Amino acid sequence: MLTREELESLLALARESVESAVRHRTAPSHHPVLAGITQRSGAFVTLRLGGELRGCIGAIASNDPLPEVVEEMAVKAALEDPRFPPVSASELKQLTYELSVLSPLEPVKSVDDIVVGKHGLLIESGRHRGLLLPQVASEYGWTRDEFLAHTCRKAGLPSDAWKGKEARLCSFTAELMDEGHPAA
Repeated sequence: MLTREELESLLALARESVESAVRHRTAPSHHPVLAGITQRSGAFVTLRLGGELRGCIGAIASNDPLPEVVEEMAVKAALEDPRFPPVSASELKQLTYELSVLSPLEPVKSVDDIVVGKHGLLIESGRHRGLLLPQVASEYGWTRDEFLAHTCRKAGLPSDAWKGKEARLCSFTAELMDEGHPAA
């Protein structure tokens, strides 16, 4: 578990990293709090513009220290999300940031164990893979079955692919921080 101060520092690092990358400046110097974060885990950085998704990239797991992962994912969310053009300097002041620090993946033994709003999902089947963060189902008001179906569709699979023997379904939790508003 990260402290609120650590999560806030990581979120500030995400913002500084994006601003530096978009303006072609050197990367920010690390805040002293970040030096104490040795945790190695996956993280996703989500950017929003006017409340709408503007970019989201993450790593499910990593062997790198968490501050390095956050810095890299923030820049990729701003400049490399294939769904959007790169963030421009004129958008920087209007962007809001969200950080999700992931727990290790756990195989889902029973879909009855999935708690909407608490668990994120990853499905893999063949060369297909899709992941949705825990907060996505809550944002859209999905039921557990809708969350499963949307995770399958994100992977490019039929909505009931999670039922197949070849499908690997995992859950995870996330510590969430969005511009000073931690998740409950």
